[in-house]
Amino acid sequence: MASPRPSSQKAPPGTGKPGNNRPSGSDAVFTRPFAFHEALPYTSFTSIIPFDSSVLPAPSIGSASPAPSLQDLTPRNDFDFLNREVLEKGASSKLVQQTFSQVQRLIERGNTTEFKFKTAPKNTSDSSKTKAPPNTPGLAPFSKMLYDQSAIPFRYPTPDTTSATPNGQLGTEARLPNKQSVPAVSKASASKQVKNVQKNKQAHAQNLARLEIVLPTKSQLEQAAAGFKPSPRSGTSVASASPKNTPQPQPRKKTPSNLVSPRPEAIEDSITVTPVKTTPQAVSGSQKKSGIAVELPQVPFDKSQFLAVAVPDEPEEPVNLSTRKRKRADIDDDDIYGESLGLRQRADAAFRELRGFLQGIFEAEQAALRSEMSNDSITLINEKEATLTSAAQSKAQTLLGKTISLNCFRNAPLEDLLRLFRLSESALKLAESLDIKIEESWTRGDVEQWVEQLPTLETALRAARTSLRMMCGGRGDKQLYSEDVIDRSLNLFKRVVEGIVMPVAELRTADSTAQLFRDLSSYKKKIASLFNDAQKLFSLMATLIGQIDVNDTVSNTLEFIASRLIFIETAHAERESVIDTQKFDGFRLVAMDMLSQIFLLNPSQRRGIFDEILTSLEKLPLGKRARTFKLVDGTSIQPVSALMMRLVQTSAGQVKDGKLKGHSAVLGDDDEEDDDEPLVGKPGSYTIRDERDGAAQHPTAIQELSALAGPLIDTARLNASYVVNYIVNRALKSTKSGDEPYRNLLDLFVEDFTSCLDNPDWPGAGLLLMILTSRMFTLVDDNNKASTVTAKNMALELLGVIGAAISKLRAHVRKTANAMDTRDADDLGRFLSDLACAALDFQHRPDNMVAWTGPYRATLEYLESRFSEDQHLGSAITFLISDWSHKVCFEYDAAREDVDERDEEYGRLAYRLREMIQDRRCLSKEFSFKEVSSNQAKLAYSVSLLGSQLCRSFDRILRILLTSTGSDQPTVRSKSLKSINQVLDTDPSILDGESVVIQLILRCTNDSSTQVRDSALGLIGKCIGMRPKLEDKMVGMVVDRFIDTGLGVRKRAMKLGKDIYIRNHNKAVKSAIANGLLHRVQDPEESVRDLARQVIEEIWFSPFYSGENSAETKTSIAEHVALMIHTVNQGNVTNVLDKVLQGLFASKTSHASLEVCRKLVSSMFDLVDKVESNDPTVPSGRSALQVLMIFAKAEPALFTFEQLRLLMPHIESIKSSDDLAVSRAVVVIYRRVLPQLSSAHGQFLQTVRGHLQGALPKVTRTLLDDIVPCLWIISTLLKDHTPMAVMTGSSLAGILGKMNPKTALAETPTRQFERYSLIIGMVGKHCDLDGELERVKQRIKQGVPKWTGGGSSVSEIMVQVLLPFAGQAQPLDVRKAALDSVGLVCQSWPRNYASARVYTTFQQVFESEVAVLENMVLRSLKEFLFLEEKRSEQTSEKPSINGASKPEKKRELTVMGGTNYDDVASGTARRFLASIIRIAKATQDEHAFLAVEVLASINRQGLTHPKETGVTFITLETSTNPRISELAFLEHKALHAKHETVIEREYPSALKEVYAYQRDIVKDVRGATANPFVPKLNLMMEVLKISKSKNRQKFLEKLCNQIDFDLVKLEKPDERTQHVQYSCFLADNLAFFEYLTVGEVHSTVSLLEKLVTSTGANVAQVIESEVFQVRMDAIDANPVAATTGDAEAQAAPTVPDVELKRLQQLTAASMILLILWEVRSHLRRLYGMGTGRIPKPKDKSKDLSKAPVKAASVTGDKVWEEVSKIMASLGSRELMMETCKTFVELMNVDKDFVIQEDDDDDMNGGEDGNSPLEIDEDEDEKPSAGRGRKRKAGGATPGGRKNKRARSSSQPRKRGRPRKQSMEADADGEVDEEYF
Repeated sequence: MASPRPSSQKAPPGTGKPGNNRPSGSDAVFTRPFAFHEALPYTSFTSIIPFDSSVLPAPSIGSASPAPSLQDLTPRNDFDFLNREVLEKGASSKLVQQTFSQVQRLIERGNTTEFKFKTAPKNTSDSSKTKAPPNTPGLAPFSKMLYDQSAIPFRYPTPDTTSATPNGQLGTEARLPNKQSVPAVSKASASKQVKNVQKNKQAHAQNLARLEIVLPTKSQLEQAAAGFKPSPRSGTSVASASPKNTPQPQPRKKTPSNLVSPRPEAIEDSITVTPVKTTPQAVSGSQKKSGIAVELPQVPFDKSQFLAVAVPDEPEEPVNLSTRKRKRADIDDDDIYGESLGLRQRADAAFRELRGFLQGIFEAEQAALRSEMSNDSITLINEKEATLTSAAQSKAQTLLGKTISLNCFRNAPLEDLLRLFRLSESALKLAESLDIKIEESWTRGDVEQWVEQLPTLETALRAARTSLRMMCGGRGDKQLYSEDVIDRSLNLFKRVVEGIVMPVAELRTADSTAQLFRDLSSYKKKIASLFNDAQKLFSLMATLIGQIDVNDTVSNTLEFIASRLIFIETAHAERESVIDTQKFDGFRLVAMDMLSQIFLLNPSQRRGIFDEILTSLEKLPLGKRARTFKLVDGTSIQPVSALMMRLVQTSAGQVKDGKLKGHSAVLGDDDEEDDDEPLVGKPGSYTIRDERDGAAQHPTAIQELSALAGPLIDTARLNASYVVNYIVNRALKSTKSGDEPYRNLLDLFVEDFTSCLDNPDWPGAGLLLMILTSRMFTLVDDNNKASTVTAKNMALELLGVIGAAISKLRAHVRKTANAMDTRDADDLGRFLSDLACAALDFQHRPDNMVAWTGPYRATLEYLESRFSEDQHLGSAITFLISDWSHKVCFEYDAAREDVDERDEEYGRLAYRLREMIQDRRCLSKEFSFKEVSSNQAKLAYSVSLLGSQLCRSFDRILRILLTSTGSDQPTVRSKSLKSINQVLDTDPSILDGESVVIQLILRCTNDSSTQVRDSALGLIGKCIGMRPKLEDKMVGMVVDRFIDTGLGVRKRAMKLGKDIYIRNHNKAVKSAIANGLLHRVQDPEESVRDLARQVIEEIWFSPFYSGENSAETKTSIAEHVALMIHTVNQGNVTNVLDKVLQGLFASKTSHASLEVCRKLVSSMFDLVDKVESNDPTVPSGRSALQVLMIFAKAEPALFTFEQLRLLMPHIESIKSSDDLAVSRAVVVIYRRVLPQLSSAHGQFLQTVRGHLQGALPKVTRTLLDDIVPCLWIISTLLKDHTPMAVMTGSSLAGILGKMNPKTALAETPTRQFERYSLIIGMVGKHCDLDGELERVKQRIKQGVPKWTGGGSSVSEIMVQVLLPFAGQAQPLDVRKAALDSVGLVCQSWPRNYASARVYTTFQQVFESEVAVLENMVLRSLKEFLFLEEKRSEQTSEKPSINGASKPEKKRELTVMGGTNYDDVASGTARRFLASIIRIAKATQDEHAFLAVEVLASINRQGLTHPKETGVTFITLETSTNPRISELAFLEHKALHAKHETVIEREYPSALKEVYAYQRDIVKDVRGATANPFVPKLNLMMEVLKISKSKNRQKFLEKLCNQIDFDLVKLEKPDERTQHVQYSCFLADNLAFFEYLTVGEVHSTVSLLEKLVTSTGANVAQVIESEVFQVRMDAIDANPVAATTGDAEAQAAPTVPDVELKRLQQLTAASMILLILWEVRSHLRRLYGMGTGRIPKPKDKSKDLSKAPVKAASVTGDKVWEEVSKIMASLGSRELMMETCKTFVELMNVDKDFVIQEDDDDDMNGGEDGNSPLEIDEDEDEKPSAGRGRKRKAGGATPGGRKNKRARSSSQPRKRGRPRKQSMEADADGEVDEEYF
């Protein structure tokens, strides 16, 4: 017993006896704790007088005598276990290291409070000379280790203190901590020690020492390893400074596990401290230096004597993050009052307030009953019954909730609670009589009467809450748990939901309920208040069912109400709702809590809850109101998505075996649960009882954990699979635009799950996505027909979303890990950062992922810290614990090597996790952890996800997406590209290096599908944006797509090319892009042409619109000019650039464009004299002139007179120049620019005329075509046409005087005639010499005096002179030259076409069919007709000189007389139309194309009837010459758009013309081209897309009718062969048409089946009777064989020798019908039509208007091969017989049908399967005469085979399993129970 403390001594506790300067001496005065009254004067409460003794509760320890020992009050289990660990394993134990590190941190000077006390006078004894005995009597092993290895410096405040020594040890030997022995000891302790030593100068002088650090060699380490024995005591050895006496450390063995820590006693460093003798001067001089000097001895260094230790790259698990809490097993429940003074005060205050409130309302009740009047707290229901008012109910709930939360509700008197219960129940009874249901027929008065009941209803709702609140208080009094009150509360809530909540939610502003809507809206606040009370009641019910047992009726009712509230249909806008829609969102959230609670507590009802949710998904909204559930990070998802994830997470939690009344809160506030609550798997049923057992028996610990956690995680996976499979299966049967929303819902769910993927609050998202990914893998890999293109597209789309989410997760982990890997990061942050980097490369060790202080633990600690704020995190915590446990078991089993310490750690971890599964609070009760930030928690959870199966499947997802780009289905390829696009958004690194992705994308740019090419271009644009260095590699593919057949592809490529052009500085790249864009100016599509012009303007002209004239701008213009010249040289874009410039000058930016072009022209003139260079990028003068010519054609005003003078040298040398291009460019420039000059430049003009006239006899035809108009312009400017008239007269005289048209000309005269005629033709084309007519005649007579001819115009004289030489008497060259010249004259003077001599000559040319001469005439007609088209759209092509001429008035070509020569054009077109059509259809060369151009011009001008040219254009659009085909298609399209009815009537005859053209000209009678399969009538179908679907179906019907035949007409061999080929041609087209609607496919298939059925019946009957001798008399002769089908009883048929012609006739008919049936079967397979009857359009018109979807696995190869095989049937007699046999079998047995053996329905002979013959039985139309139902054949079928089946008139089979029949299944496995 402790002695009483002397009252005379006023020293604080713990200071010891006066005068004793040792803080921990053995003879201290006080050996017991101080009593309260003794310690109080020395506390901060000395000057405060407590107002209540209970404020400072007297401590129980030492407050009375005798006081119990402190050791008896503290449990020693953990401490004893720790000591045993030290004795058994020493400091190598991880638990010892961890505890040692934690204690050291606690006792560091910076972490402890420093108390400064006054001390007694200093003892004069020299303590430095006297060594105190070690004060370590009876220390435990762990305490001894801590005492030896901890350096805690301290000093007395007096200046003459001897020295600072650790732990009070005095002496000259200073102990330093052994850093290698205990890695957790930081350098801070040593630094603090040095700092404290320096503060004491005297101690420094006395303890100045030299430290010698001896490094052991390799041999010394080996010797020490051989003789080392572990010692239980770990410490630092202090010895003298002698290397030979130094103990050598044992080398540390390298282990593969990170769980193994170094043994502290295995390595000992020898640190010797030698005193240094110093003089006083030395001492004073050394005061400024460091107190400790480290001197390394000079010893020889041998590298071979030392070990090389590899430092592992793996992150080391921190050992100082988690600590075990002190247990409080001996503290009872009542000791909660002693935990916190504030808590007890609040509890007492709350309890007193509740008692006071109850006393008050009871008094108010008595007063109300006595006075029979209600008051503020009580409302009287009748004379003997009262209830609380609404305000009193609210007050009661607040007080009850406060007392329950403070754990003092149990102290409330039961009588008071029962009385409050009774008062609340009265309000519930009163509400039962209220009629609260809202009716649509209510009037304003009914609404007001209903509103008057709301206060009573509100009071009842609050009364129900009060009653249920008391039930949730956790008391064990059975009187409080009334089933009647629960039933009444539930019934009240159900009535409110069904009568008020639902009607208000569904009420809209419709006509029938508009008035009711307005009436209720006026009471919006009252209704909202009622909703709030109902919602709170519902939430309380969710808590109630988790704490007490309720019957099934209550549980089922709540589940039903919750399901209805979750899927309640609310308004899409606030104005359409009576109250705010957010009120309904609150109901949904509470309903989710309710379902989660029921789901958790009732495992047997889980599947039913899932079914209820999944079957109600159709009710979910799909618009903006779909996502109303807010996550912590602000993201919104669907409430149903959150519910599904929560239910899946809940599935992984352990279910309590049973609920005790009032003590089984599961989801709510379960912190008050008793620890001894019965659980499934009680602790007594396990072998492993603690962590030591787990470490010692780790296999058993893992086994027990697996048995507990395995079923839990399996249940979660099973439920997740059920949800995923249900939604996916429904989505496979619907579309995004269909009536069922499952396809869109699936997308919403996937987006929600991916949004929650990296959110630790929702770990169920990862499991759902993992299962969904696995299902998508199955759909992609499934090659069966059941896996349609739609399914694969859906799978690829979702895999793209999931892959992008995984990629985004990886990017987030990488970014966060890099941010945490800083100096300021703590141990947890650095560990997670290192682990994340290893996990990203899949180089992490599995044991790190599941370590006790690893990512799972960090995530759980973060969730536990937030659990009090969000109770719903409980499901996430239980799921993570189960998942962690599953991973631990898996990694333990997967470990390849047995490492003891790692396995022991696994055993301890398994025990802890098992305890956590059984009690989720185990982690927070027994262990503490460093605070985890939200970023650390998110990173930790993301790191754990990286090791999951979902994230590991990323490579497979990417591989599938890349592989699918090579699919045989275009939609699959396109979808895969779009999915890759999503992945690229989050992870552009897949493009780096030799990326396969780049190669696949480039390959897809040449895909046959427009959609795929478009997607590939989009990807290319994104790739270039992410990696600009890819531009040079991809630009070629982009430019190639400028000429793509797809309109959208061309536009996308042009926009992408523009972006590349702007960024790129490579001239070659820019030139290629500009060249491609210029060619698109001539695109057939107007929108493409406009886009091309716009892009060219933006890249070539817009950059210079600023108008700056700086040197930099001039340099840029020069570079741009060089680029333009290079572009023009590379491609044929001269005419295109001309049109671009003309459009540019006519646009809104014409002024700015003109200024830019003037600068460009000026810059180009600087290059005119530049010679050619070997560098193609350097512009030359020759190339610059070509571009200048283009600018001159576009706008002559760009040039100046001085610039023209610069070109004079080229004019002077035009006669001798060999460079035609330069000469022509200069002449064209003069021709275009000279009209802008005035007569003031006469001398210059005369000089130019002289040079040009001298060149006329020598220049080529092309150059002459520019020189003559140039001369005419100069003559006009000079007003002198005499030289032109003289030259023309001289040329005519030369022909008349030297040549006779009736005599064939010789070679020399021929050459002269060619030159004369060419000059005359050019003059006639470009000059108007009628004003010089007399001068011309005079000049002719001067040369030919005998000439007596004449004419009214110069052109007429020219024709008269030239036309006779076109006769047949002249050589071909002369005739050609004559026709050419006449044609040139007639182009400008069209009246000559109407001359009888001219058109007669032309007609003779066409009749002679000489292609060269026809070319001359056609070229003349083409130029004339083109000129006529231009005259209607623009001014005359002749340039206006000085404004002399005015633009002609525009007139439409479609109106006769629109121009002056419409009559000539019309007459000429009609006169030569037949010959032009003949030439166009005769060949496919340039001659034919010229004729097509003439026809196209005639068609555009409307010079003939549409049907005269329509058939020709339809025929020519099937040409293999793309120029002919494209031009014909455009004209056909224009005709169809204007004259659809007329053209449609010509389609039947056009089909025959097309076949004849393909047969005679193309030399191919097949109706399609292979590789890929494209129908030859494809362009016709493209034109028909303009029409309605009904018109297309009519066309298909006409086409099928073209195939139909009469057997008699196939007798003639020629007609038979032609009809077979013609039928095959049309059938091929039917097989490969791109049908726009499902109805067109159905119509085509139906037409083919009808045709085969009707026509094939007679053909089959004739073949059976004539070829195979199957007759009715055979049945009469052997009826048994006929009915049973016995082969032995049947007589073998005799095959007669049929006449060959008859056999060929029947074979031809069979071939046609077999081909049609193959096409029909192909269409059925291709479009997934199966073998069922096609629905009639009127039955499913909406479905028939949809676009058909092709099957993924069906190609055209099969039908192509089958048709080719059938077409060879006429090759031999055997083949003909086989073909007939095949056709008869087809008519009897349908091979597309297979009976399902497991079908138990009634099946008779007619229902087993239908042949084509049986189709007519179900058709509405009657069969035509002679094509009725085929009679039953005889007992033998062709080839002697058995009968396959009975006819439909046979005896029906009995019910039961059908007999197996020898019928083949369809090639694609189509199985159906009924055929048609």
